[in-house]
Amino acid sequence: MPSLTEIIAAIGRYLVYDPDAPLLFSSGTFWALFIVFMPLYGLLRNRVLQMSAFVVAFSLFFYYKCSGWFALLLVSTSLVDWLLSQAMATEGATRSFRRGCVVLSLLSSLSVLAYFKYANFFLWNFHAMLGGNFQPLDLVLPVGISFYTFQSVSYIIDVYKNKVQPARTWLEYAFFLSFFPALVAGPIVRADYFLPQIRQNRHASRNEVYTGLWLIILGVFKKAVIADYIAMYNDLIFDAPGAYTGFEALMGIVGYAMQIYCDFSGYSDMAIGLALIMGFRLALNFDFPYKARNISDFWHRWHISLSTWLRDYVYIPLGGNRKGKVRTYVNLMATMLIGGLWHGAAWKFVLWGGVHGAGLAAHKAAAPVLSKIPDNRLMHFTGWLSTMVFVVVLWVFFRADSASDALEIIGSASHGFSVEQLSAFAASRMLWLILMGVTIVSHFLPSDIRERSALWFVGLPWPAKLIIFMLTVQCVLEFRSSEVAPFIYFQF
Repeated sequence: MPSLTEIIAAIGRYLVYDPDAPLLFSSGTFWALFIVFMPLYGLLRNRVLQMSAFVVAFSLFFYYKCSGWFALLLVSTSLVDWLLSQAMATEGATRSFRRGCVVLSLLSSLSVLAYFKYANFFLWNFHAMLGGNFQPLDLVLPVGISFYTFQSVSYIIDVYKNKVQPARTWLEYAFFLSFFPALVAGPIVRADYFLPQIRQNRHASRNEVYTGLWLIILGVFKKAVIADYIAMYNDLIFDAPGAYTGFEALMGIVGYAMQIYCDFSGYSDMAIGLALIMGFRLALNFDFPYKARNISDFWHRWHISLSTWLRDYVYIPLGGNRKGKVRTYVNLMATMLIGGLWHGAAWKFVLWGGVHGAGLAAHKAAAPVLSKIPDNRLMHFTGWLSTMVFVVVLWVFFRADSASDALEIIGSASHGFSVEQLSAFAASRMLWLILMGVTIVSHFLPSDIRERSALWFVGLPWPAKLIIFMLTVQCVLEFRSSEVAPFIYFQF
């Protein structure tokens, strides 16, 4: 039997940051910590100051377990933002002074993001133009820095525009910026939506708690069962472009489209569910994006918190659609290029964003013609199919190691099919096909299925809820690989 010293040492190892084992929502360690967190949170719920301090401390510890001492970077960002927002709110602050505060905040936040995320990318391109031999800087990207930086930027701009009152205390602002359910992979939270919830200090109702639990179960199943399992085959295709038959390559392409959806929307479901159990509401981040009938509709459904952020803080400030057709198309391209670069410091992300921008511009330009086409099922299907081909093919560039690899995989998938390949694939990958089918079919269910399924779960007796939860845990244990796979969007 281990001694008390050995037990304490073992617990200590779990509390120290391990770069090879970041704290994930789909890990047992997180849920063990959350089970300890919730009773203490409940005891402090009626005391706003103590509750806020406890949540901020847990959020910073969560971030430390995800990204090590970069948690101090998050603290410093929150301090700079809060102090500058307070300075803007002082009586007699002139417009030029307030603008200066905004500039200082943006320089502070964006320069840190640019250094960690884009320094090697820009230096590599600079040396390539000069023909030099570039040695990359030894940089580690802090987890979630793109997400909380965008929250920081929106907060300071909204304070400047008087859309939101500054956080009353640093603790309140730190609560908003570091709220652990949404910290490392979104949804991107807006201050005007979240700060009032902190001040209201509203308790979660029984229905909200069970709805949150249902969202967590859905998120865990999407991520730890579907996404992680189908990823094992998809990785084979993308790690060896050209080594597989056309049918196998096509399955890998479609498989990655389903994988990234289940992975990212699964995280969002868990984040929204965790927040709801705590009494906070986060905005919907995915709305069955693969039901979209055009590329504009897709971006109204995919990563909604990012697309609306880009619309409000990039597209509209650039002029939106208020300065003529040509300027509108340029603004769309610029917005999506920024969106692509936000996802990663590589030309493949710039290409991905740029082509999406061109698609949005083309759809807007064709709107007068499209409005004259009969609105029937054939046109619905044609619009859906063309949108899915466009989106799924571009995901190849998003996932592949390089544009040349992406083109090779697409080339492989475009020829060499036979019935024998389908039957052989089904014989060896039946479970993969079943999970893919579940994901695809879910997009053709009624639009209100999310709400209806939550109401169904809430209405079940608690033994039935427990059985569903235990079955989900058992599925995770059966399907998991030797290591807990990180979320795809952790790298962004």
